[in-house]
Amino acid sequence: MFNVGEKIIYGENGVCTVEKIAPLNMSGASKEKLYYYLTPMIGSGTYFAPVDTMAFMRPVMSREEAEALVDSIPGIPPAICNDSRFNHVDAFYRDLFKLHTNEALVSVIKGLRCRMAERKTRSSRAEATMKRAKDILHGELSVALEIEFGDVEEYIKERIGAN
Repeated sequence: MFNVGEKIIYGENGVCTVEKIAPLNMSGASKEKLYYYLTPMIGSGTYFAPVDTMAFMRPVMSREEAEALVDSIPGIPPAICNDSRFNHVDAFYRDLFKLHTNEALVSVIKGLRCRMAERKTRSSRAEATMKRAKDILHGELSVALEIEFGDVEEYIKERIGAN
């Protein structure tokens, strides 16, 4: 069980803060069942997740884990889908998101960069998918490394020596 104030990864929603743990304050809701009230780091609103849910949740990685992840980025291969059918490409990347690993997110970002460079065109789907992967990854790195969200990309570039 997570504690109030703790930052966690909630499914494919990225970093969320546990604001409170309480029954839902809605008519018809059981007063016995406890829920996490989760506020996303990126975006707005509140997610309500039963404390006994099977949905993916985990604590945000430690600073050491974040630094090791950043150091490993050059060795993570890009996820490249060679199919040109939009629904197959979408499914390919959706399956990677469902792995709930930071390595998969890095792979998605690298793969989409390659795909867009190769095609020399911008795809709104590819850009939206890349933004989503970056939001989740950079959100967690921001919290773990205690740096501003907007500074994560520069931190990565400096740490791995990319230009």
